[in-house]
Amino acid sequence: RCQRWVENCRRADLEDKTPDQLNKHYRLCAKHFETSMICRSSPYRTVLRDNAVPTIFDLTSHLNNPHSRHRKRIKELSEDEIRTLKQQKIDEAFEREQATQELNESNEQNTVSEEGGEEQEEEAVPLTLEERENKDYLKSLFEILILMGKQNIPLDGHNVDELPEGIFTSDNFQALLEYRINAGDEVLRKRFEMTAVNLEYCSKTQQKQMLEICESCVREETLREVRDSHFFSIVTDEVVDIAGEEHLPVLVRFVDDSHNLREEFIGFLPYEADPEILAVKFHTTITEKWGLNMEYCRGQAYIVSSGFASKMKVVATRLLEKYPQAVYTLCSSCALNVWLAKSVPVVGVSIALGTIEEVCCLFNQSPQLLVELDNTISVLFQNNEEKGNELKEICRSQWTGRHDTFEVLVDLMQALVLCLDAVSSDSSVRWNNFIAGRAFVLSSALTDFDFIVTIVILKNVLSFTRAFGKNLQGQTSDVFFAASSLTAVLHSLNEVMENIEVYHEFWFEEATNLATKLDVQIKLPGKFRRARQGNLDSEVTSENYYKEILSVPTVEHIIQELKDIFSEQHLKALKCLSLVPSVMGQLKFNTSEEHHADMYKNDLPNPDTLSAELHCWRIKWKHRGKDIELPATIYEALHLPDIKFFPNVYALLKVLCILPVMKVENEKYELGRKRLKAYLKNTLTEQRSSNLALLNINFDIKHDLDLMVDTYIKLYP
Repeated sequence: RCQRWVENCRRADLEDKTPDQLNKHYRLCAKHFETSMICRSSPYRTVLRDNAVPTIFDLTSHLNNPHSRHRKRIKELSEDEIRTLKQQKIDEAFEREQATQELNESNEQNTVSEEGGEEQEEEAVPLTLEERENKDYLKSLFEILILMGKQNIPLDGHNVDELPEGIFTSDNFQALLEYRINAGDEVLRKRFEMTAVNLEYCSKTQQKQMLEICESCVREETLREVRDSHFFSIVTDEVVDIAGEEHLPVLVRFVDDSHNLREEFIGFLPYEADPEILAVKFHTTITEKWGLNMEYCRGQAYIVSSGFASKMKVVATRLLEKYPQAVYTLCSSCALNVWLAKSVPVVGVSIALGTIEEVCCLFNQSPQLLVELDNTISVLFQNNEEKGNELKEICRSQWTGRHDTFEVLVDLMQALVLCLDAVSSDSSVRWNNFIAGRAFVLSSALTDFDFIVTIVILKNVLSFTRAFGKNLQGQTSDVFFAASSLTAVLHSLNEVMENIEVYHEFWFEEATNLATKLDVQIKLPGKFRRARQGNLDSEVTSENYYKEILSVPTVEHIIQELKDIFSEQHLKALKCLSLVPSVMGQLKFNTSEEHHADMYKNDLPNPDTLSAELHCWRIKWKHRGKDIELPATIYEALHLPDIKFFPNVYALLKVLCILPVMKVENEKYELGRKRLKAYLKNTLTEQRSSNLALLNINFDIKHDLDLMVDTYIKLYP
């Protein structure tokens, strides 16, 4: 198709370029295509049909172009030839004058012609001086906005409330605009030289409109790559606060032209409290606003804060109803046990998880506090230095995201409480009021019996899924064999549920022993006692209360959640990982991927030859040379030089690769999430902007200023 485009354009200088080079470095204007070849689903994008070929060309316009004739000639011209050329120029000048008059007349006729007729195609009229100046002016404004986004400069400057009445100060946008004028930008100087200094050069509404266009154009660059790749998965991160409103960060996973799995941030979605409304808006934004075809979505995963899990599950269910192949999975960047704990619909669990995050955050904020905790650990573990050193190392990491978070917390409980008590009761000026105050509050939270029981029960219940979850974040072979071990995990949890009385008795005993060690009184929660004051006859023991309110619902929920997240389709997909040669080797090349690959039959280029192709694939690796190592990951398999000789295997590996449960092998292609975290960490909540955030996170994506200007003029004429 690229070849046909080049031929139709009559560009002999491009004939030796590869399709990849043409696609990357050259663009063709939409006016060269028949209108039937163009789908206009959005004002921001012109999407061509798959078989589109340019056919509209004015191959005579150069005859009217005087500049094309001023070329050096090697040949000496005779006097007759010079006379002929002069006469030609006079004739051409006369013809141009006549053409201009005719054009003006036809324009006048067009303006008075009746409405309702078919729209005629616009003539490519050269820009007037005023239009050109306006475009240059808008381009300068867009350049400033893109700079602010890339450098993470908030639009607003000083807070108006902080300034005395009557004093005007420009915001950051206007300050940069003035700086550019002073640096010699003639376009801006002409525009604003007669404007009063205490007036806004560019209104907040105009800034917002332009930012939305910047965001759309930058996002479109990523989405174009996603569409070229066909298949993708959707991943959301934890709900974040942007200028006082809750938003859901959305990332997309796809395999690019270079066979690399990438995870890119594509924008924020306003969060809705009603899960049904959220599901509708989520679907509408992805399909209509961002223009992705959900028929090609092969996976969905939601990393959620505690309390939001049930709502996001509704979103996943609604999408699955419409698109059964968009498999609901776990996300590789989140440990299974942490994900399961966050999804437990028990208020006490949500409160405990929030407390754990605050404790971790406080110690990470202050190196002095970490030293104090190290000293406390050294004293408590002086008889087991190895264990003490291991815990010190863990404390210096983000230990709240580990597979064994709750085991670590139970081991650290005494050290944390003693350290926080020492800080909050220190009478010297060693700790500031904020740290001392937080230490007191968190020490009280940790020494609440409700918190102790919660973390001990979570530790014990999630011990059954710890090894399984760890394997899911391991090598490709670990993920493959983990899929087969799910049945055993569910069997163990069902046994716990059947004998919950016995198991809970052991768990509660462990919690009471820990509480005794910390000198914490064993009692029912205060809110429960206050609620039951009027009913003195009912005698509820702490053990029974926590069994009904915590142990039973937690075990039941985790069993159900594992069944939902590892559906039959998801497990089938994971069984297809036996396509990876190292997994094949471990199975002695006795594999049967074709039985599990049925669900992806429509995604294959030649499904009829799948069985024969898989046989050739197995033979290739079974009879390889002695010095050839088996590729251990999908990433390695996709980068094999002869992978294109196995089109069905290649297509299957690409689809498996984008499942959110599979980790991104090459870290440099997982920048979207890291940059998102960095933006949220480095930007104050009230200064965050969903538009500027996209520009900042995707700062290395190319942008077309002319496209932004043209889009703005179209939308806001």
